[in-house]
Amino acid sequence: MRDALTRFYAFLDRPIYGWARIALAALVIPLALAFTAPLWKISMKAPQYPKGLYMDIYAHKLDGGHKGQDINEINTLNHYIGMQKIDRQELSELDWIPFALLALMLLTLRCAAIGNVRMLIDLVVVTGFVATYSLARFVYKLYVFGHNLDPKAPLKIEPFTPAIFGEKQIANFSTASYPQMGTVYVTIFVLGIVGITAWHLIAGRLAAVREMRAAKAAAAAVPS
Repeated sequence: MRDALTRFYAFLDRPIYGWARIALAALVIPLALAFTAPLWKISMKAPQYPKGLYMDIYAHKLDGGHKGQDINEINTLNHYIGMQKIDRQELSELDWIPFALLALMLLTLRCAAIGNVRMLIDLVVVTGFVATYSLARFVYKLYVFGHNLDPKAPLKIEPFTPAIFGEKQIANFSTASYPQMGTVYVTIFVLGIVGITAWHLIAGRLAAVREMRAAKAAAAAVPS
């Protein structure tokens, strides 16, 4: 058991492959492009809004359809049911996302330049935390918006959770919520580093098996 742990720790300190360094540097590109496209889009349609209303959630801003007017219209509708105003200030908890993406870019470039297997695994763990926490906060914020309704609002409706992924009917509004190109860019990055890490782990395991077989064969060849 001790020998296995020693070999594993030694494996963690091995430098990553040259092709992996190039791939990691290339994966910074889609992560940077995540700033240029919305991460998520929430839209709603009703008979009185045949063209629909929508808003795009970026890593660094909130943008409404029809030159930003849709957010004002959505907030007017939300006022009647007692929902909080939707703006960047209300979503200030998401302000850390741009810094998290920049940190991931720097960690990835560092791993590409001087990284070993240990740093590669750390990068995957940190990325997984950022992705999971971001999604969890997004879901939580939508839940809070739909459940903290002002009891003095002109229109009384049951507390609800807005559509998180897919479509949902709320009163006479058909709402939809789907990831956008920004999330696709982030997903490419995540799948890329996970694939690179998995390759190193599998290759390391196969190399360890070969070394063990070679050691056994050498021991067997020594005359007793």
